[in-house]
Amino acid sequence: MDGDELLERLREEPGRAAVILDVDGVLAPIVDRPEDSRVPDETREELRRLNGRYALVACVSGRTGEDARRIVGLDELVYVGEHGLELDPEAPRWRERVRAFADDVAWPVEDKGLSLSFHYRTAEDPEAAETYLLGAAERARDAGLVPRFGRMVLEVRPPLETNKGTAVRYLLKQRGLERALYAGDDTTDLDAFRALDDIEWGVRVGVVSDEGPRGIADSADVVVGSPAELLDLLRTL
Repeated sequence: MDGDELLERLREEPGRAAVILDVDGVLAPIVDRPEDSRVPDETREELRRLNGRYALVACVSGRTGEDARRIVGLDELVYVGEHGLELDPEAPRWRERVRAFADDVAWPVEDKGLSLSFHYRTAEDPEAAETYLLGAAERARDAGLVPRFGRMVLEVRPPLETNKGTAVRYLLKQRGLERALYAGDDTTDLDAFRALDDIEWGVRVGVVSDEGPRGIADSADVVVGSPAELLDLLRTL
């Protein structure tokens, strides 16, 4: 079944389906400073419409759920933060070890509480920055943590079997839903794509970019080239 057919199946019975979305690079354009990220007004209005039509509209983000809510600007949606760690009761036990690791890395850190992000988009020498952070990634592994590179960022998290895929499975199972669309743009979104293998049918939407992993396009049922193109797709739902 091709992407258009999958989308049509999703539209047929919206009361039985979910629309689940990453935030940065998907709903909000990537910006130099994460704190400046913002979902455009027209996208916000479309999400409001979809929330009144579908059984679930949710955002699963690497940010905290609270920060994702701030950026999206709609309290009525469901938010899961830190790649699903906010749903894992084991995650808080790692908080101090994660924070202690951050203190040992000579790089500005976005401390989310349960995980860390070391951004290097604004570095004067991105190659040197990446080389330094590759070393930090090795030290994270030595400390029993899990490093993962994304779009100009190194993320470090506890060694738990929790990710965006487990978050998607939780949200769908909680509501008894077997149809869903998930849109993502980065490595961590591939886990969410795989979670859709477990349901009646899913639509994997890849938001591709020069920075993003090739696996996003290879694994997607539908490919768009930007958050603006994703908005055009959402308007058809």
